[in-house]
Amino acid sequence: MNSLPRLAAIDIGTNSFHLVVVEADPKTANFKILGREKEVVRLGSGSTDMKYLNAEAIERGIASLKRFKNISDSMNATIRAIATSAVREAKNQNDFIRKAKHETGINIEVASGVEEARYIYLGVLQALPVFDEKILLIDIGGGSTEFLVGHKREIYYDNSLKLGAMRMTQRFFKDKEPDSKDVKDCRKYVKGIMSTVVRELWESDFEKVIGSSGTIMNIANIINLKRGGDEETKLNNFTYRKDELLEVVEEIISAKSIKERKEIPGLDSSRADILAAGAIILEQIFCELKIKEITVSEFALREGIIYDTIEKEFKHIKHDHLSDLRYNSVMKVAENYKLDKKHGLHVAKLSLQLFDQTDLVHKLGYPEREFLEAAAILHECGCFISHTQHHRHSYYLIRNSEMLGFTENEKEIIANIARYHRKSHPKEKHSDFVKLTNEDRIIVSKLAAILRIADGLDRPHKSDCEITSCEIGKDEIKIILSTKDNSSFDLVLWGAEQKKDLFEEVFGMNVKLGI
Repeated sequence: MNSLPRLAAIDIGTNSFHLVVVEADPKTANFKILGREKEVVRLGSGSTDMKYLNAEAIERGIASLKRFKNISDSMNATIRAIATSAVREAKNQNDFIRKAKHETGINIEVASGVEEARYIYLGVLQALPVFDEKILLIDIGGGSTEFLVGHKREIYYDNSLKLGAMRMTQRFFKDKEPDSKDVKDCRKYVKGIMSTVVRELWESDFEKVIGSSGTIMNIANIINLKRGGDEETKLNNFTYRKDELLEVVEEIISAKSIKERKEIPGLDSSRADILAAGAIILEQIFCELKIKEITVSEFALREGIIYDTIEKEFKHIKHDHLSDLRYNSVMKVAENYKLDKKHGLHVAKLSLQLFDQTDLVHKLGYPEREFLEAAAILHECGCFISHTQHHRHSYYLIRNSEMLGFTENEKEIIANIARYHRKSHPKEKHSDFVKLTNEDRIIVSKLAAILRIADGLDRPHKSDCEITSCEIGKDEIKIILSTKDNSSFDLVLWGAEQKKDLFEEVFGMNVKLGI
């Protein structure tokens, strides 16, 4: 009997790092939790604007990752690590990511704010029976607050605001206890930053409000004890009202010291210094959005990472192309930039034909196949700005588009692949290429080599050329083609001949084209 695969998810948060290790069932996408760990790291400490990770915070983060790596290895679990606000905003994020890779072997992916919200939503759907309800999801982290309106995995609205318990503490309550002026200023600031979300959600018809993560969970625990509940009570699906929240907020901000605040029954002592700011954020969300009650989900980002990983790693056999979420996200970008979709989709088809028939040469897997397809569909989106240098414009537009289903790292890879569909080959002097890891540079070079040939094969933009087969020799590959329109075949061959040189350079093989 084969044992089920084990996966570990690490949530690299602004305040805390979380680890969950699970046993996953690839057939059902269900998982059994084997262990959890949490460490307060304060990665985002030391800067009110969170533009830099300081050296001490980086060292704390690396030390935590080493411990999580040891735990995961001892349980034979494959690790996936996602970083959020603190790393996302830091100008020196690559220093931390590279150091983590060098010292722990962990590859850190960086999630955009909206992608972070999607992971949390996936986690919530595993914890609560709300799949058939249209919900408003709120997640208050250390550096940001995520808002999402979803129904049956369809996402109707998402936004990430730079409002977090640690960020607001450092801005308004740093090195002192909140006084009435500080609290007033913090409330005013939160209300102001929230105005866009309030305006956009004013007429939203969500049926239920779900909350996750530290601040919301800790307030739930305090309210649970006030109701006479047990300290060991599971808080998943626990609901509390606005009047209960406001009473707890007042108690938290009225404490004269951190020591006094720690004496509040149910309060997590490790959050005592940042809970006042988190509580004010939640208070203002309730007031501005006219929320009456909120239901707690014990699952959040890390469980969402697990579910997303199961889908990517084990359920891809059901898809001939990008999964529905990622495919729809790519096509939305294509529509936004008025792409020639017929050409983009045909180049994607040719790219995948070449990818699938040269797997023994490139030795890449399914995730890279998805990167190639996305880059192929979007490779000419830069023409929306200008045809001149459109490959560079394509990089910029892809890199800065909202693409649900892709992390920031994955968008960076896709943008680079599209950037190299024409003109210069990848070079160390190119700043957007050199900031990739060595492994990702290799992926970009291989996939751009494939994309260039595919794009050349549709030089006439007639979408009538197919790759019938590839004959792979020791130092030569022959690509056998077919076409419905022989009148344009010479142009097809010429186009591919002009763009095969990167493939030959990367793989060390001569490329021959014929019918």
